[in-house]
Amino acid sequence: MLSPENRLRDPELFRKAFRYGSHAGNSKLVVHALTGEVSETDRLVGFVVPKKVFSRATDRNRIKRQLRHLMREYVEQLPPSCVLVIRVLPGSKGATYAQLADALENGINRVLKKVR
Repeated sequence: MLSPENRLRDPELFRKAFRYGSHAGNSKLVVHALTGEVSETDRLVGFVVPKKVFSRATDRNRIKRQLRHLMREYVEQLPPSCVLVIRVLPGSKGATYAQLADALENGINRVLKKVR
């Protein structure tokens, strides 16, 4: 599970990542990355799972849990002072854990090439 100190909770940082950050995506996820907005030691990760995609709260919470679990492997690979926001798309509905893992790895690798 992603540690609490790596979770993004500040609404302003969410907005900045969407507005000014680089992004890369596929049919299941869009990954937004922004560097330089937090201290050098911080690597923050946030998740956006809209009600339009998953109408039931249990489904939204399940996909966030799965993504948090997957992200623990990638947190240390993020550049220092990085804010990462993962937005779930309708294509993720019905996706298996392995498919989410592939989509997440692909999105992170692509967006980090743009940031570095």
